Amino acid sequence: MHLARASYPCIIHRSFQRSVQLALTQVSYPRLLPSQRIVPHFRNSSHQQRFFASSTPARQSYPNNMSSFFNVSRLHDKVVFITGASGGIGRATAVLFARFGANVIITARRQDVLQSVAEECQAANKEGKTGHGGKVHVAQLDMQQRSALDKVREDLPDWAKGKVDVLVNNAGLVIGVEKVGDISPEDIDVMYNTNVLGLIHLTQRFVTDFKKRGSGHIIQLGSIAGREAYPAGSIYCSSKAAVRAFTSSLLKELVDTPIRVSEVQPGMVETDFSTTRYRGDKAASAKVYEGLDALQSEDIAEEIVWIANRPPHVNVAETLVFPVNQASPYHNHRPGKKAA
Repeated sequence: MHLARASYPCIIHRSFQRSVQLALTQVSYPRLLPSQRIVPHFRNSSHQQRFFASSTPARQSYPNNMSSFFNVSRLHDKVVFITGASGGIGRATAVLFARFGANVIITARRQDVLQSVAEECQAANKEGKTGHGGKVHVAQLDMQQRSALDKVREDLPDWAKGKVDVLVNNAGLVIGVEKVGDISPEDIDVMYNTNVLGLIHLTQRFVTDFKKRGSGHIIQLGSIAGREAYPAGSIYCSSKAAVRAFTSSLLKELVDTPIRVSEVQPGMVETDFSTTRYRGDKAASAKVYEGLDALQSEDIAEEIVWIANRPPHVNVAETLVFPVNQASPYHNHRPGKKAA
């Protein structure tokens, strides 16, 4: 990581290993020497106290190593609720949160698969050696069933009921490559009920809890498809556009609260996503990523956990994450996969 520092608010440029390209800049505050004085230019005295001082405030001091900069203690014993956690990004996110000392609630339609994910989370927690977290609750959840959204919250264990700190709305899917006029009503219903309506209904329930507690973080999994639509993806693209609009509105509605709202928008991630899209045709799915060093689930999991771990006054509202050889749904360079 490279930090550009100066005697004025500066920009942190985050660099990643492997194939990740991140469209994100974050304003930060500079390190000031005790002898430095800045003339306040805010009329509001509370703003003066917050941003300027004759000596260095604690939050203006940069750490000297990556582990303290990341400060995983912020995640210790946090309760994280993750949808679509049976595989892909959801699974990787659950495992990484557990490694850093969080307690996780993992949900998906396939409860049998969740058991193995739970074991991975517990093993990761031990390997992380934080001495915190390690609790895992498994719950079957079909995002299309509104009654199931209520039941999953009611059935939470005591350590999690009313205590969820982070909601990761990861569940989502695309079915088929048919164009408008040929799309089955059933496929439309499944995609919209899962990607949009289920997400909205679950978010509403947790927003109520977060308002009562005065804290919480909602992290939505969007997509580049929500920014730029492409042919043979009208339903999926429009569903992700709806998620983006809903999340943007929610962010503004909660601006007077400590509740944070974020959206992560991945580009091409090599998961079972395309296999589902091509109705189980693995050969067709493989061609989607052919010759491209695509993102992996762990790349996006790292981004989600990093966002959740920001200090309470920092909200990463939106990030767009591409493989280095992707610039849009249409612009991809396929030089052949590089060795890891």
